[in-house]
Amino acid sequence: CNFKEVCGYPLSIFFIVFCTLGITTVALSVLVLYFRYFLRFDDDLATSIYHTFVALCYLTPILGAIVADSWLGKFKTIIYLSIVYAIGQVVMAVSAIHDITDTDRDGTPDNLTFVLSMVGLLLIALGTGGIKPCVAAFGGDQFQDHQAKQRSTFFSVFYLCINGGSLLSTIITPILRGQECGIHSQQKCYPLAFGVPAALMVVALVVFIIGSGMYHKTEPQGNIMLDVCKCIGFAIKNRFRHRSSSYPKRMHWMDWAEEKHEKLLIAQIKMVLKVLFLYIPLPMFWTLFDQKGSRWTLQATTMDGNFVRFQKHPTTVNPILILTLVPIMDSVVYPLIKKCGLNFTPLRRMTVGMFLAAMAFVAAALVQIQIDKTLPTFPSSSQSQLKLLNMGSIPLTVTLPNNDPFVIEAATVNHLEEVILGIHITKPDCIGRNLTQMLIFVNGMAGAVNVSTFGSIDYSSASNYSLISNGKATFTITNGANTCEYSREFGFGSSYTLLIPSHFVWGPTCSESISGVEDIQPNSFHMGWQIPQYFLITCGEVVFSVTGLEFSYSQAPSNMKAVLQAGWLFTVAIGNFIVLIVAEIAQIEEQWAEFVLFASLLVAVCVIFSIMAYFYTYMDPAEIEAQFRDKDGTEESDKEELQMQKKDFVDHHNEDDEAKQSKM
Repeated sequence: CNFKEVCGYPLSIFFIVFCTLGITTVALSVLVLYFRYFLRFDDDLATSIYHTFVALCYLTPILGAIVADSWLGKFKTIIYLSIVYAIGQVVMAVSAIHDITDTDRDGTPDNLTFVLSMVGLLLIALGTGGIKPCVAAFGGDQFQDHQAKQRSTFFSVFYLCINGGSLLSTIITPILRGQECGIHSQQKCYPLAFGVPAALMVVALVVFIIGSGMYHKTEPQGNIMLDVCKCIGFAIKNRFRHRSSSYPKRMHWMDWAEEKHEKLLIAQIKMVLKVLFLYIPLPMFWTLFDQKGSRWTLQATTMDGNFVRFQKHPTTVNPILILTLVPIMDSVVYPLIKKCGLNFTPLRRMTVGMFLAAMAFVAAALVQIQIDKTLPTFPSSSQSQLKLLNMGSIPLTVTLPNNDPFVIEAATVNHLEEVILGIHITKPDCIGRNLTQMLIFVNGMAGAVNVSTFGSIDYSSASNYSLISNGKATFTITNGANTCEYSREFGFGSSYTLLIPSHFVWGPTCSESISGVEDIQPNSFHMGWQIPQYFLITCGEVVFSVTGLEFSYSQAPSNMKAVLQAGWLFTVAIGNFIVLIVAEIAQIEEQWAEFVLFASLLVAVCVIFSIMAYFYTYMDPAEIEAQFRDKDGTEESDKEELQMQKKDFVDHHNEDDEAKQSKM
């Protein structure tokens, strides 16, 4: 092995850090938009599939840890699963090429698109989840004993790299998605949004492989998780077999494994179980936290995003704040709290993090209430909306049943809301409230015309609705012999109907005769109002997630760091499943009420966790392990006691068994 150093760090560590950036640069920031506006899922289904995918990404680390520890080793596991990960992203990119997956050119993806996208997401979940528990541990393996300080710094840098890759993703992928691409029709460029991260992953994998000769590669030593499961299983089975009152009780139910397993292993499992018990309330935090990529993203699509890059995707704020707040917390806030004489223990930090996340959802609910005030009122299920177009040159008076007469001026469009269902209607889809605008042209001229972006429109016919970017847009109208340029400003998240009247005259002032109506007004509540909720959720993440990882590591036995890491990631998966349950079962109509529900649940869980934390006693795993190693290896009396316990257990006559059990 080559242990060349740069500034005290192994040279190999820089290849691993670059690999980390490649792994985390995934198009997660546009995934829910892909479900909603490309696959045409509704909000609840898009949210459900998004959180199912995230949950799978945090379940597969268990599989990755088992493969790495007991079979392939960390290095080969990272390589093989990185290939799976890259293939998954390529499949997702192919699924988003509408020229391939929309064979009938009706604008709706074929069933093949759904199949490909689900296969791609499954491969990505398998790849990224399997890599998660290996990259950090493999990086830690590169340090020698004299580099303990550098190893500690590496884990902080590793966490920052994860968020750096996330920041890169949330900036690049929405920009790529915003491009128009396609051969037969122009649509949002999801293939580019998924394809570029796939290419970056391939580059990262190549760089990682180039550094192969520099790595310290530990051989698989057997999976401690399997030993833990066997020990726990034997303890449960043995306790069930001897559930009769004739058998003496033991200090802890894990002590029933002593007949087959070492006391040291049992003591280590007790420490792990003690921490895992504290994990029980934690999924509720992730239930709220991971909605910043689903519900909060959908919330942003109903807001005015006209400023800088924040309009591309609001979650850009989160990684920026992470990169800023982590060093501020470590170097300023925590030392300041300590100087004030406050004992801000890890569990207290995590409690504060939960509370901040709950307050973030209260802020989201307040934002949603303001958004709802700006949304258009659509007809109820027993009503509809009638759009009347006067393509002539004189005003018309129209009288409908149960309605007063009204006048439609020449070459204008009029809307009647809440008229009796059954009248022929034409109205835009509610999708008009998303990040782009919807537009339709109606041709009232005697002959067909061709409009750029929309194609040919026959006499007395309308084009299909098309999505356009906000801001000023220019369209070219032509009948083959004449051309007219029409320009107009389009608001963010709006829908328009433009009428080319029958008395349209070609010439320099031709655009003045084109009239239109705003079917849906532009989004007016600014996306910047989401910044407070992102600030609160990020502060909660810093004091909860980073502290939780540190706490789990410090309280874990030396050979079970991976066990608790897998347990920590498992809480994230459970949290995402809770979102699925609420989204599919609760069916809360008002989004602000759903946000309040989640906030209330987390506050309740926060109280429960604070009580559990109050009664928790911090441990020193190294000291406990040393005590058991001394007892098992040097004290003859302990050996004789163990033999006597086993003999008495077999004979069923040991009445002093309870007093002889070793204590942690």
